[in-house]
Amino acid sequence: LSYWVNVALAGLAIATSAYLILFENALYARETEYIFTDYLFSFIAIGLAIEFTRRTTGWFMPILIVLSLSYILFLGRYIGGVFSFPGLSLETVMYRSFFTTEGMFGLTAQISSTFVFMFIIFGAFLLRSGAGDFIVRLAGCLAGRYTGGAGLVAVVGSGLMGSVSGSAVANTVSTGVITIPMMRESGFPAKFSAGVVAASSTGGALMPPVMGAGAFVLASYTQISYLTIIAASTLPALLYFLTVSYFVRIEAKRLGLTTVAAADTERLRDVMKGGWHFIIPMVVLVGFLVAGRTPTSAAAFAILSVIGASWLSAKPMRPADVFDAVVDGVRTMVSTALLLVAVGIIINVVTTTGIGNAFSLMIVEWAQGSLFITLVLVALASLVLGMGLPVTASYIVLATLSAPLIYDLISQSALLDAILIGIQAGDLPNNVAATLSLFGGDPLIALQEMPLEMKQLIRQEMLPAELLTGMLLSAHLIIFWLSQDSNVTPPVCLASFAAAGIAGTNPMATGLTSWKVAKGLYLVPILFAYSPLISGGWPERIEVFIWSCMGLYAMAGVLQWHLEAKLTVLTAALLLLSAGLLMWTPLPIIAHLVGAAILIGVFVLQNRQQAALVSALGK
Repeated sequence: LSYWVNVALAGLAIATSAYLILFENALYARETEYIFTDYLFSFIAIGLAIEFTRRTTGWFMPILIVLSLSYILFLGRYIGGVFSFPGLSLETVMYRSFFTTEGMFGLTAQISSTFVFMFIIFGAFLLRSGAGDFIVRLAGCLAGRYTGGAGLVAVVGSGLMGSVSGSAVANTVSTGVITIPMMRESGFPAKFSAGVVAASSTGGALMPPVMGAGAFVLASYTQISYLTIIAASTLPALLYFLTVSYFVRIEAKRLGLTTVAAADTERLRDVMKGGWHFIIPMVVLVGFLVAGRTPTSAAAFAILSVIGASWLSAKPMRPADVFDAVVDGVRTMVSTALLLVAVGIIINVVTTTGIGNAFSLMIVEWAQGSLFITLVLVALASLVLGMGLPVTASYIVLATLSAPLIYDLISQSALLDAILIGIQAGDLPNNVAATLSLFGGDPLIALQEMPLEMKQLIRQEMLPAELLTGMLLSAHLIIFWLSQDSNVTPPVCLASFAAAGIAGTNPMATGLTSWKVAKGLYLVPILFAYSPLISGGWPERIEVFIWSCMGLYAMAGVLQWHLEAKLTVLTAALLLLSAGLLMWTPLPIIAHLVGAAILIGVFVLQNRQQAALVSALGK
């Protein structure tokens, strides 16, 4: 019976696709007036999307789709406040979900059917040609002597490729088809491997010099030079990838994964001698991306180069191998494609109802002047917007709504200090003094009550232009970083879903893992707001970077509940204290030194305890 049910569902899927192709023009000729068959095939298409998603991902996504459709149809009218929505007619919802490019066959489906598909095929060709074995040997050669070496190779590879491709999803599928099996073979769980690759691929858009399309949009939006942006982004990007690497190392320690002795690792020369030709497709791929070609065409040329390069080896790809590679790629693509099509239904609800914008507009009222609360609310808003908008579009919307407020809150302390110094020295500019007098004369009260536009004029009068540029860049980079979180944060985390499809793991569980591993997306922007990591001089930036490297390691240990050994409540509390002392830059240097001493003390103590335990077991 199940066989014939599957055949029937497949037939319905083909029929709905054919109806959309053949009768779309007829619908527009009727001025989008729905008839019975339009309703029928719209219902069938949405039902199939829900059922296929249930089969491939479980119940969470289908329930979310049903709730989303209920909200846009009738549930929104029973919700008060800014989330109230009067509801749309069934015809409108069906039309937008099935026939338009805002629903099932919208942006995510286009991503699925174009470069995601091509990159998965590219990975399948690489694996069929023997590249997987070469990558594993190369990883063992380069990083096998380090704890979590295979995972570290995945972090670096995904980061470098993502910097060029600019797409977390494409980067995940292009590198993940190799690095996820590599990590699993070295002993990492499938879910953790997928989470690491998704988190690393997401960070690729944060790594100079390319940083995807986002950096160019940011430069245009702020009128800050591109060179300034990539210079300021280098240290934060390194902090992000160090954080992911910390999770890899700690997980390897937790699992007891052993390193390979130098005598047992292959020599680099021997590895390259048998696999140097595998580098050619990667060079072709990166070269075409750098040259400005689309990811789809770059992947196509890279696939051809895999076939050509294989003839330089002892195992050339023949027609049968090419066919098998295509079959492997299509099988891998199925679950990812179904998920991305179904996600389009949720995206349609978010964009149609404007729920993302409504959420963002509440930030000013809820924050009540608190920078930290503002950052938390912006992070939540970016997640909601990320369900319906690409990362760059989400950044633009959030920057329009939130950047002036964040910029104002970041600069307020420096502005207040400058005003107080001017008052004490008796050289406060007359126009600034006159403006303050309009609000009672007290600088603190005046800055809280005056409009942002008026405050900006005072900032330009009282603070150096270079400092203001750094603070403005800090505000926008906070939003730019937080806009990336929708790639790795459930319920709609496309990079995590793509990685889950490759690893064969539950998408939501993988999303939660990648969300934990990608904690740098939230921790590092806090440094933008409260430290001179972006707005300070280079000596100040490097100092913050050094302390933060240690602080983030302590934080990763707490989140994994493991450092060199399993944590206790006491050691976890000590690590939290250490992270706070190291990363809270307003503290004096003695506090940072105390934080470093605590971290080193816990590290050494656990290392000795672990060594003693291993020694005892050995006896």
